Amino acid sequence: MERKVGIIGAGISGLLACKYALAKGYHPLVFESRNTIGGVWTKTLETTKLQTPKSFFQFSDFPWPSSVNTLYPSQIQVFDYVQSYAKHFDLLNHIRFNTKVLNINYDKGPSNHDHEENQSWGGDDPFGNKGKWIVTSQDLLTQTVEVLQVDFVILCLGRFSDVPNIPEFPIDQGPEIFEGKVMHSMEYSDLDNEKARDLVKGKRVTVVGYRKSALDIAMECSTANGVKNPCTIICRTPHWNISQSIPWANIYLNRFSELLIHKPGEAPLLNFLASLLSPLRWGIGKFVESDIKKRHSLKKIGMVPEHSFLQAMNSCSVVTAPVGFYDNVEKGSIMLKRSQTFSFHKEGVLLCDSIGPIKSDLVIYATGFEGDKKLRDIFLSSEFQKYLTGSFNDTAPLFRECIHPRIPQLAVIGFSEAFSNLFTSEIRCRWLFELLDGKFKLPNIQEMEKDMSVWNNSMYYRRPCIGAMHIWYNDQLCKDMGLNPKRKNGIWAEYFEPYGPMDYA
Repeated sequence: MERKVGIIGAGISGLLACKYALAKGYHPLVFESRNTIGGVWTKTLETTKLQTPKSFFQFSDFPWPSSVNTLYPSQIQVFDYVQSYAKHFDLLNHIRFNTKVLNINYDKGPSNHDHEENQSWGGDDPFGNKGKWIVTSQDLLTQTVEVLQVDFVILCLGRFSDVPNIPEFPIDQGPEIFEGKVMHSMEYSDLDNEKARDLVKGKRVTVVGYRKSALDIAMECSTANGVKNPCTIICRTPHWNISQSIPWANIYLNRFSELLIHKPGEAPLLNFLASLLSPLRWGIGKFVESDIKKRHSLKKIGMVPEHSFLQAMNSCSVVTAPVGFYDNVEKGSIMLKRSQTFSFHKEGVLLCDSIGPIKSDLVIYATGFEGDKKLRDIFLSSEFQKYLTGSFNDTAPLFRECIHPRIPQLAVIGFSEAFSNLFTSEIRCRWLFELLDGKFKLPNIQEMEKDMSVWNNSMYYRRPCIGAMHIWYNDQLCKDMGLNPKRKNGIWAEYFEPYGPMDYA
């Protein structure tokens, strides 16, 4: 019997899930609310580029075309590459465009082995409890609502879209008293390039935030207006923003660098080795921090982070700054202001320790998205919503960063962060469909929850991320699938060369 797999989202993770579903003989139904594929790469800021070198952001069976010869491709180049991948593997025919999933609900169906279900994720196999997922969707063009049954659901919703995180303010201190315009970076990104340029041209722009979108927006504004109307960035927490010239991949994305880090459930010898080499780990981290501080004059501009670079790697908060960003800070076309809080004034923005406002015509929130809320709200069941609610460090707790032990016949791909989400999503999809194909079995629920707790306590800093130990993470998935985790030829290559997607082809 052909099993139906509902895939929600046609970004990179959704396309990978669709491709692997077809390869294993499943019938994928992909729901996409937009009229095209690509997820966050569908429409971004004009100046947005990859943060990682393209060799780490490619499909293992579909290399970048030779015509793309830049190390950090642009948004247009990434979008075209993703489109080519979908066409090459004939994925577009399986996607329902302009179709928004309103909710999903699990129908347990008849079952005669409740005790076994209480111990195992899906009963005796991933489809063992004979349940079905009910997917309710709406065609955004005709407003028609449709209800479908599928055997398995893969959520590929992504963390960085759809539900913007909007700051809240006390009465009479919010944007309602501001005489200018306020918008979120999502709205700004949705503008076509010409309208975006016209919007900021000649304006005094204030950007709230200090991660990737904030830096890109500030760079666009400073390029448009120069020092005459400098763009102001309001930063609450400084981050380790690196330049494209730093060879960070060669330093941190190899197996030797991971020997220096304590990992969940590691053997006593490896634990001892990580402790023994801790001075080296500290020294490498301080060397990288010193280089970044000197290169970008962080002390001079008051933007030295309080957390270490390794902690930044562990939380996937290392950002690649646009080329020329810190040059524009030096020239004065970008102004950096630190403040834990801010409020509005009719003429602009008030910082917590300022006397007068930062006069502004336009304020753009680059404050991120509520990805956890988006993930929870798609479930009709309040019980399942509760399962996906954790502490600040434990949002959407998932075994192997893919499945929740108490939500059967469902996986989440592309939610937990990594240094390259394409790279990580592909091996997760491969792992998932090997599981669905019966190539290996999962531990019982209690064992999975114990494992998740150990990972949470050992790996995460601020939020789920496998940035500092992505090779070790891939090792666990390879071992589950019965594959050799050592993917390179020779000792030197195995321990000192960076690992990338092609190593798992």
